Amino acid sequence: MNNTIPTSQNPDWGFFGTIRHDADPEQAWNMALPAIADTTGCTATAVRDFLDSRSGRHFADEVANGLFQDLALDASIEAAIARWMSWRIGRRTARETGIPRDLPYLTGLVANAEIEAEMAA
Repeated sequence: MNNTIPTSQNPDWGFFGTIRHDADPEQAWNMALPAIADTTGCTATAVRDFLDSRSGRHFADEVANGLFQDLALDASIEAAIARWMSWRIGRRTARETGIPRDLPYLTGLVANAEIEAEMAA
């Protein structure tokens, strides 16, 4: 990944809008985006599209759960990434989205967000 972190295109909702209730959204965004890109192997743009989506809101909730357990922001993000990577795409999600079954959940959702953004363009 290059060193450029794309900014949110959905600052009122998604990850950015949700995490602002529990942490500095700029700091959280700048920590979460490269960490997710490094873990999933997806592009920064794909991760931005994921974080700007409804799934990004849910990911922010997971990060907030870590903060409520007194984890630091970076540890909360890493814990959320680890949890979402431990889940697998199931049959129903695969059928509804076309994401391959058994792919790590986070990787699948990030890749799917990129595909949806390309289709909408």
